[in-house]
Amino acid sequence: AGGGRAALRACGVHNVCRLLTRRAHGFYARDAGVAHRKNLGLLRKIMCQESTKFKNVWTTHSASPIAYERGRIYMDNYQCCITSIAQQPRILYQKSKCAKSEKIEDALLLECPLGEMLPSPSDYKASLIVLTVQNWLLRLSADSGEVLEKVYLAGSCCKFFRYLSWDTPQEVMIVKSAQNKLPAAARQAGIQQTVLFYLAVFQVLPLSFIGMLEINKKIFGNSVTDVAVSNGILIVMYSMGLVRLYNFKAILEQFMEQPFDLGQEFNWNGQVGVVGKYPFGLPCNIKITDTPPLLFEASSLENAFQIGGYPWHYIITPNKKKHKGVFHICSLKDNALAKNGIQDMKCCSLEPDWIYFHPDMSGRIIHVGPNLIKVLKLKEVKNHADQMEIAEDFTIVANRENCVNNSVTVTASGRVVKKRFALLDDDPEQETFKIVDYEDELDLLSTVAVTQIGADGRAHLDFHCNEHGILLKSIPLKESWDVTYSHEVYFDKDLVLHIEQKPNRRFSCYVYQMVCDTAKDDD
Repeated sequence: AGGGRAALRACGVHNVCRLLTRRAHGFYARDAGVAHRKNLGLLRKIMCQESTKFKNVWTTHSASPIAYERGRIYMDNYQCCITSIAQQPRILYQKSKCAKSEKIEDALLLECPLGEMLPSPSDYKASLIVLTVQNWLLRLSADSGEVLEKVYLAGSCCKFFRYLSWDTPQEVMIVKSAQNKLPAAARQAGIQQTVLFYLAVFQVLPLSFIGMLEINKKIFGNSVTDVAVSNGILIVMYSMGLVRLYNFKAILEQFMEQPFDLGQEFNWNGQVGVVGKYPFGLPCNIKITDTPPLLFEASSLENAFQIGGYPWHYIITPNKKKHKGVFHICSLKDNALAKNGIQDMKCCSLEPDWIYFHPDMSGRIIHVGPNLIKVLKLKEVKNHADQMEIAEDFTIVANRENCVNNSVTVTASGRVVKKRFALLDDDPEQETFKIVDYEDELDLLSTVAVTQIGADGRAHLDFHCNEHGILLKSIPLKESWDVTYSHEVYFDKDLVLHIEQKPNRRFSCYVYQMVCDTAKDDD
């Protein structure tokens, strides 16, 4: 503390806020991360220059899904890894084709935490955690595909684990089973299935087992349709649109029967084995015997529920089909609707608009419609400090200057023709927003807008200033974009990657890289 005050005096700054602002701008050369921040600032300026182009340097096609994670392209069910960081994408490793029993169901990229001592040198490098169809959890080297660790999940009872997710990113991982369903014959015989899901909880790096628990009808009710864990909250969803939140950490502490470590020999409910080894797997050592204290509940159409902002607010859609596309922004503290808290774009479109809290942790809200993106902010109501209102921060509008949608036209012969219907807001022949994303390292908001005329669709990726929404750069994508296909676009510093899924499980991947060239050419 004394050293911090001395630093403040030495630089002539006596206000903490000013000090933090100056540090963020890189005023102190000895401060950790200054060089990295400067480099990213330079990269952003270079990238947004008019002379900077993005060139399609690589294209591939596949009969199996293509995935992208932090500069690595995965193909053939994660058996082939291609680095996209090199000037020309190249294969990092290619493993032999795996059997159906070894098929990978889900994967998470695991990156080394900063400032921590880890037990193994391999822990300091990025790795991939994968879940196989036969209930094996594997940690693979991200650079070679070598198996670093393996854990068998399922024990004596039949658990089909299918999903990986983060509770706390890069710290606590959740492995979720598919929903347990009895065969038709068993249901006809009157056999009752009370366990709906299993959740296995792991600490990562080093990989360690925290516990396994079951989501049971007897505890949470008969109409449970799904569960999730995020940021220490157990989220339980019900068929009638109800969403209930519970303190997940408190559940682990209260109902843990006995802790176990991976590799530990155990004698559990008459079973003798080794934790995480075949054929015993993991013990279900967290038994919820009573309904945990309820933190919060809300009713929302299709269980759509989000929490964010400052102070805490949540977004729901009233639980009636006629309200689809209407969003209510309410205070988490007292459920009070914020002033101007009902957001409705009144879109007439095939695909609905969507809304979410901005991932830049600013507390803002992004609302995306077919031709309009609204970035909203929470602020105090004047003269009412305890009440919040929703205000518009900035908007981004699709380019529809050349679009003419007259309901009455006159032919060359003078005959008046009236249209019987109006164009939809997301009609393919009008420029329509399809994807909105945020690049955190460059602090840029990216949008993909598409116009399709006949069979030929054209898309462009735009970069906007995240603070004010000003258009900084537009990149045309060379390949045709069919709005009926599924698309993913990744913007990762100096790389743009487009993954397309066509009918009959045909996949394509297009890689664009930044090219700085003052010469005027087609690249």
